[in-house]
Amino acid sequence: MTDNYEILEKFIVLEGLDGSGTTTQLNMITKALESSGSKVFATCEPSPLPSGQLIRKVLEKEIDVEPETLARLFSADRHEHLYNKKDGIIKHLNENNIVISDRYLFSSLAYQSLGCGFELVQSLNKYPLPEYLIYLDLSPEVCRERMSSRDLEELFDGESIQMKIIDNYERGIRLFEDSGMKTIRIDGTKPSEQICAEILGVISR
Repeated sequence: MTDNYEILEKFIVLEGLDGSGTTTQLNMITKALESSGSKVFATCEPSPLPSGQLIRKVLEKEIDVEPETLARLFSADRHEHLYNKKDGIIKHLNENNIVISDRYLFSSLAYQSLGCGFELVQSLNKYPLPEYLIYLDLSPEVCRERMSSRDLEELFDGESIQMKIIDNYERGIRLFEDSGMKTIRIDGTKPSEQICAEILGVISR
């Protein structure tokens, strides 16, 4: 899967368990880069597009679909997220923006593989890789504490499920270790300001 994969320069992806702080870092890094004069397109997956809105309804248990259907929905949303001519990732990169995404195909490998197998999800996600994958490493216990105030129950909650997700993340990271993508693992227990500073230090080299 890693052979002959396109690496998208100036594309940065944040990954980690729910509660690891990816959204916080998306906002902090975007603000810091923009204040230094960079043009930034901040985005997320599921995408804000109609395809992503449908997925959010599944994740929030408003509608029910089979695991393989959800995996295919994520892949379709990712294709739209990348190639949408009005507001896609490729469009913004071509306009010389830095693009930062809260989650990307690595989340599909980690989460959707639970229901329909790693190989199938891998085959559905042969998309370009980011220049930087930032993985916020945090235990399920800490993530659960951070999210304890959240009332909404989602599809992949539960400590045993979270441990399987971590294993899938590790498998996904190993899969791309020779791809040319730069993978940065950061201790997610550090203060958010310190994490942001570390990320900025890496991507500014």
